[in-house]
Amino acid sequence: MAIIDKPSDYFNTVLYTGDGTSGRTISGVGFQSDFLWIKSRSNATNHSLTDVIRGGNLQLRSNTSDAESQFGSQDITFTSDGFTNAGSTSNNNGFTFVGWNWKAGTSFTNDASATGIGTIDSTGSVNTDAGFSIVSYTGAGGNQTIKHGLSTTPSIIICKLRSGAGDWTMFVSVLGNTKFMRLNSTNAVGTQSTYWNDTSPTSSVFTVGSAGDVNTSGGTHIAYCFAEKQGYSKFGSYTGNGNANDGTFVYTGFAPAFVMAKRTDSTSQWCMVDNKRPGYNIAVNTIFANSSEVEATDLGVNLLSNGFKEDTTNNLGASGGSYIYMAF
Repeated sequence: MAIIDKPSDYFNTVLYTGDGTSGRTISGVGFQSDFLWIKSRSNATNHSLTDVIRGGNLQLRSNTSDAESQFGSQDITFTSDGFTNAGSTSNNNGFTFVGWNWKAGTSFTNDASATGIGTIDSTGSVNTDAGFSIVSYTGAGGNQTIKHGLSTTPSIIICKLRSGAGDWTMFVSVLGNTKFMRLNSTNAVGTQSTYWNDTSPTSSVFTVGSAGDVNTSGGTHIAYCFAEKQGYSKFGSYTGNGNANDGTFVYTGFAPAFVMAKRTDSTSQWCMVDNKRPGYNIAVNTIFANSSEVEATDLGVNLLSNGFKEDTTNNLGASGGSYIYMAF
């Protein structure tokens, strides 16, 4: 497995304060932001998720089941070093914001009947070095397979119905192919065969069942697929020990710049921390992927040179609690 020498070429976090102007350019990302996730830190606002496949004029909200739409005046233009906000919704005067950025970059189109890969067509953008792809497809109902563009098997798949209301549905390899999580919900892990047809992804395709959230017939869908890459990304699970001062250590093999974690055996928030908020340990500034609320400052994660250690029993470290995480 190739080791990524400079992870910031593929993921980066930027912070900025809104000035209320139109056409505000946010630079310093280091690459074109192919998948951009923005949230106000200081004010209770919805998340905004855009990507190069759907276009910057269409947002999805990780904290709701809403269909994609042009919410207010929030058009995003993706630039070579970040993005430009053509509206004001993600540039409200005096609001503080965080933007998480992932690089994809290579476009692909798959005609399933011609290539024999998958059963329904897909288009997308992929970065095989970083193990990340953005995949757009139109559901066909029933059990289907879809090309994801990666040369390796994804560990995490996040699916969302674009053309109608539907939950954000996640496949997480450590939970198994009979399980699903909902990014817009505090719910514990669920069991349902109609999401993934009890079938794990392969190095070429992932499987969806008949559930409308992942495969509405005639509905447009987006999927974000992540495969582990040494020195850059790690996806797994851990068990909390209930010790607020010496919590569970999770080994990733690199210094995490971003961690999202969620308890699976009970209701809890999807907690998101990074190495820019506040820019030193303990990373107590936490945003919840499933909520519009302001940034919390009473949680705690130590981002270490080779992993992370939860430093609180709130949400992230209950004794005996089972957790999943994504780290970059």
